[in-house]
Amino acid sequence: MPGSAPAQQNLPLIFSQWHYGGLCLIWEVSVKSFWARALASPYIRLLIGIVLVVTPVIVMRAVMLALNIHQALAVDIAALDSALLSLLGYWFLVRRIEKRSVAELAAAGAPRELALGLLVGAALFAAVLGALALFGVYRYTGTAPASVLIKPFVAAVASGIFEELLFRGLLFRLIESAIGSWLALAVSAVIFGLLHLLNPHATLLGAGALILEAGVLLAAAYLLTRRLWLPIGMHIAWNFTQGGIFGLVVSGSGASIGLFNGVLSGPVWLSGGEFGAEASVVAVIICLGVAIGFLAIAVRRRHILPAPWQRAD
Repeated sequence: MPGSAPAQQNLPLIFSQWHYGGLCLIWEVSVKSFWARALASPYIRLLIGIVLVVTPVIVMRAVMLALNIHQALAVDIAALDSALLSLLGYWFLVRRIEKRSVAELAAAGAPRELALGLLVGAALFAAVLGALALFGVYRYTGTAPASVLIKPFVAAVASGIFEELLFRGLLFRLIESAIGSWLALAVSAVIFGLLHLLNPHATLLGAGALILEAGVLLAAAYLLTRRLWLPIGMHIAWNFTQGGIFGLVVSGSGASIGLFNGVLSGPVWLSGGEFGAEASVVAVIICLGVAIGFLAIAVRRRHILPAPWQRAD
């Protein structure tokens, strides 16, 4: 037929375009399917979350080194800035990748839980120090002006926010979804304690103590409320009371000047040695006791997630 030749000549082009478009569609669907399967894994989301939360800290430290800034307060303020950026990274993970509301940082109840955490954290360390004083391990040496509180406060806020986002918000929460609350508590506590071996004056005794006291206690605080405000408050107050109020070593980082200063001496298992009071058996007993209380309440509130193999179909 007269008009059929041009149409027949266009057939290869039409087929080629259809074939190319089909391949693109298949490729797009395959890529989306791959990422959907990957992001369904809590371990993949954990890796992405670690990158988002830890990168601001690394970048900020690199900038400080490049600018040759070593003044202590400036370093701590930079750490606070990086912790706030880590908070944004965490928000991005939850909102854009997990595609849900950030319930663990919900504003409702935040002031109450944060205030309670600050109170509990300060009271816990005060109880530990009181017991050490009764045992003759702690000796008071004198006071300092209130201005000395600024640096340890900034440092405590920065470390409290960053470490709780990393260890409870990411590590514990995401591992819990894969293996249940009890195993996740054990895994996250061990990792939390062992990573403190990187600190100055770190010892296996100190790492073991942190596993049992802070690692278990702070995960229990998260389970109690299913939010991060309580453990953040406890973490900030413990560090600030230890370093800012009493001028003692915080996790082996070296003694600072506090409002009320003193020194610890005596056997390492009791005083904590150069790592600080956190490595004392007294701190382990007191904090572990409170952690068990938190966990008992969490169980009553049905906040414990069973492992997948224990869940009813």
